Amino acid sequence: MTTPTIPISIDDPTNKRILAVSEDKAQGFQRDPIAFIAEHSGVDVPTVIERIRAMLEGGTIRRVRQTMMSTNLAPGALVAWQVPPDDLNAVFDYMHERDPFSGHMVIRSTDKQTPGSQYRLWSTLKVPHPYSMQKHCEFLQQQTGAIKFKLLPAKKLFALGVGHVRRKDLEPGSRTNEPGKMMDVHVVDLTEHEWIVLMAMKREFEPREISTNLWAARAEEAGVSLDEFLRMGEDFERRKIIGRFSTFLEHYKKLADGSTVTKYNALFHWAVPLGKEIEAGREVGRHHIMTHGYWREGGPDFNNVNIMGVAHGTDKDLVLAHKAAIDQHLEEIGIPVLYTAVFWGGRSEIKPSEISPIAYREWCNQMGLDEAKMRT
Repeated sequence: MTTPTIPISIDDPTNKRILAVSEDKAQGFQRDPIAFIAEHSGVDVPTVIERIRAMLEGGTIRRVRQTMMSTNLAPGALVAWQVPPDDLNAVFDYMHERDPFSGHMVIRSTDKQTPGSQYRLWSTLKVPHPYSMQKHCEFLQQQTGAIKFKLLPAKKLFALGVGHVRRKDLEPGSRTNEPGKMMDVHVVDLTEHEWIVLMAMKREFEPREISTNLWAARAEEAGVSLDEFLRMGEDFERRKIIGRFSTFLEHYKKLADGSTVTKYNALFHWAVPLGKEIEAGREVGRHHIMTHGYWREGGPDFNNVNIMGVAHGTDKDLVLAHKAAIDQHLEEIGIPVLYTAVFWGGRSEIKPSEISPIAYREWCNQMGLDEAKMRT
């Protein structure tokens, strides 16, 4: 008798129920994340464990981890890189493979020549205190031959989450009843002991680790009791450095069944009048299609845009319809859109940026850098 194959497609009804919760609903620190997913999806615990393990092993889910509010753990920025066209993929590979502090890597393009379109390579960067983002990028520039880079740190956050399964069927203009929440960016100082616990907490889970007692082995790894580990997790949440427990889907690469979760990754740029940044950001962030929204100052290179956000979809025209609905909403409530642009994502690799000063010291040693000279 053959063993039944466990479904790993995102379109399987049971998997859809699980993923609708596990992508971005288990906010904060959960003492038992699997039980939370089971309760809110209506799927029993053994099936939740079985399906998440199978989807992780089969590549539908690319990682399972406790996320951190990394903007509150290490200074960070979106970095736009101008790179010689023939070197674009080589620079991409170097940063993705050799720099653990560069997270999301995306090669972007525009439908027409627009301010900033010469910046084709985009990365997220986190450099922990007391080290310098500027010096870090200068080192990467020296190593890769990049022509120029521009640091675009976030001044405020307005949307953060990636529930692709729930967003697939959204109508353009779909939004919350109230403006989106604004999150401040402030770095929290941790002790060496807290960093050790946090590093164990945030490490990705292997399929065999998916169970009802997720945290016991991580507590042992960190050298603390399970009670202390759970207490520290809840304290981290109170200090606003914990994000959510999440299953991250493989965005663009084809899954085992030949499907893709999403096809188009759009980075939207808006310029709004000075003094309207927070209001505009909250209005952009209330739209359900937005997975990320920020106040970032683009400067003259990007025609002085100040609101940026990311949306995903499987149909390009539909993604543009979502953006048009946001543009119209801003105009209707009295926020003029002075300029706007769309940067489309192409090749991409997504990994969480390393954020630990312990890891930064180790990386400096590996790269032959004097860590003291990398300080601010």
